[in-house]
Amino acid sequence: MIPFCDLSRAAALEAERLRDAFERVRGRGRFILGAEVEAFESEFASFVGAAHGVGCANGTDALTLALLALGIGPGDEVLTVSMTCAPTATGILRSGATPVFVDVDDETLTMSPAALDDALSARTRAVVPVHLYGRPADMGPIAAFASKNRLALVEDCAQAHGARYAGRSVGTFGHAASWSFYPTKNLGALGDGGMVTTADPAVAARLARLRVYGYATRNDATEPGLNSRLDELQAALLRERLTGLPSGNERRARLAARYDERLRDVVRTPPSPRPGDVPANHLYVIRLSNRDRVRQGLSERGVGTDIHYPRGVHQQLAFASFPRREIPVTEKAVTEILSLPLYPELSDAELETVCLELRAEGAR
Repeated sequence: MIPFCDLSRAAALEAERLRDAFERVRGRGRFILGAEVEAFESEFASFVGAAHGVGCANGTDALTLALLALGIGPGDEVLTVSMTCAPTATGILRSGATPVFVDVDDETLTMSPAALDDALSARTRAVVPVHLYGRPADMGPIAAFASKNRLALVEDCAQAHGARYAGRSVGTFGHAASWSFYPTKNLGALGDGGMVTTADPAVAARLARLRVYGYATRNDATEPGLNSRLDELQAALLRERLTGLPSGNERRARLAARYDERLRDVVRTPPSPRPGDVPANHLYVIRLSNRDRVRQGLSERGVGTDIHYPRGVHQQLAFASFPRREIPVTEKAVTEILSLPLYPELSDAELETVCLELRAEGAR
């Protein structure tokens, strides 16, 4: 069996370093918002190229906190995509705002800048592009649209640790960016965690209040907030894993390039990056018309796969009533996409087996 994802492989390779991180935290006796969180906030913000990082409990909270810190709330509309995981829409809803779904580009499956003008209304206050599968959204025209219409721009970077657009790190084009450290991410915790990065010190200060009940000082809430704190243990583990993120991303890139070479004549592989772009290769997603039959055949042959995502957010019951424009590219893509195994610990031999079995299945 070739698992779609095997987190135990990385954990085994890092066992000694992770134990050392655990002992640092245990020895200090402080477990929430201490020295490890402060260090990780600084180190990750520096890695991204942002001035400030504010840790929180998870990536969904990170998006909610970013919007709240920028003044987005009830009565506001936020333009985003349906070609994403439900937490993108959930994060918007929890700020009190309403998500408005726009279509994606047929090649990259990220937000289509051409779809934004038609979705703009008098209530639009923000734009949330998603760097899906670690592939940068087209931030040039998206940022220009947000600036022209005086909209807050919050990048959803949950899958994009280390990705670059036009030579510049994703997460530095908007007023803020939300990040997830869910265990499957390129930079994943051994639990959950999130962060908001921003260049604005006032936004960072408000984020730091909002993540802890709205406290300006202890037991003095100046505005309603959340309980969304990154714990010391996860921060310590993430600090250790951050040092290995560049090499992990390089390995992902080599594996993705090999998939491209072996599969481009039998399935629709991801598009080549735009000049200056560097995908994080969080997922390797192919497209094929006979997806469900091929996936079943691969499973029978011992190859694990997944679908990210089998339905658009707007097609899920919880979000079906929210506004959207026609999004035919999204609705077609969710019937075609298939995620193949891609993680740094995947062996070259395993990748070759995946490719051979996919070709044997007669994918098209």
